[in-house]
Amino acid sequence: MESKTGSKLLLALMNGPFESPQWSTFLDELRQCTQADYASLVFRPPGLATNTVFHLFSGNRCPPVIQQLYRDSFYRRDPTPYHEMNEARVYTLDELLDSNNPAHAAYLEAVMSPSGMNSARMMRLVEASGVNAWLTITRREQDFEAKDDSLLTSLEPYLRSILRSYVALERERTNATLAGDAIHRLSFGWITLDTTGQILETDDQGHHILEKSGVLHRDPHGYLKASSAKHGRDIMSAITALANTANAKPRAMILSRDPWLDMLLVKANRDVISATSVPAVVAYVHSDSASATDHCEQLIQLFDLLPSEARLALALGRGMNITDAAQALSLTVESARTYSKKIYAKMGARGHSDLVLFIQRSVLQIA
Repeated sequence: MESKTGSKLLLALMNGPFESPQWSTFLDELRQCTQADYASLVFRPPGLATNTVFHLFSGNRCPPVIQQLYRDSFYRRDPTPYHEMNEARVYTLDELLDSNNPAHAAYLEAVMSPSGMNSARMMRLVEASGVNAWLTITRREQDFEAKDDSLLTSLEPYLRSILRSYVALERERTNATLAGDAIHRLSFGWITLDTTGQILETDDQGHHILEKSGVLHRDPHGYLKASSAKHGRDIMSAITALANTANAKPRAMILSRDPWLDMLLVKANRDVISATSVPAVVAYVHSDSASATDHCEQLIQLFDLLPSEARLALALGRGMNITDAAQALSLTVESARTYSKKIYAKMGARGHSDLVLFIQRSVLQIA
């Protein structure tokens, strides 16, 4: 690999995951330095359908009609031995497809030739987690040379390493997305703060609470403020204690009961890397954003309750006693007691405390 060409390719390869489309510069550079008409990087993660791939490319793809036919049916007749290829070996088209084999010849005529892929080089890699990748270059005219094979071979260890990092990052991104969605469904958000109470970063739910709750907000200078002066003092006192005390315990407080909003302040891990400053404290905020109607519908689905029973169960599950719940729902206390007995029977609860426990432990909390 020539020094200048190699440096440009490796830099493009390393920057590939951060581009859109990904690896577009690398594939452009690879196509240019091999004088290929087309270059592609294909991923096929384990567990997905045979025709499900992540296809990144530079140059002219096969005609749209061929693309559609391949997705619909040609992929079943594709005789290319993708998974039988030895790793890190560069294959010629003649090594992959035998023109004397009728099935191979038909595929060459129907797909490869109309796509201008009369000459090709292909290399397969398998990342440690099982993700397969194929790097391919093709030409319509004139075969590739030995130097092109050598270039692909020299790229193999770098591509394998970068692919491993990419797969690990994507896995963590997926895990973070799933975890974030569950936390969001629980109506939790987070706000990171420095030692003075200045807001550094928030997630979407934390931002929403600052913008819409009326209980917490960001002042014009970027500091966390509470609508209640007492709560504001309590928050700053907790931030100071957490930031300056080695083994400070988390501090919890209720900021509003209607609508509900509570907060847990914990000492931040100072070893984390932040996009801005390193936070001193993380404020976890929790609100009850789901509507009573939604929760009633889900209680009906979970426990086969009647709508009137679900409304009472939700009120009791939120901590009301039978008298307050009856008043809130315009029921007599006697009617509420009758409903509650039916609710306990359907839910298998032995009483009010069991009902609260069942609701708090059910998927209703993330609905």
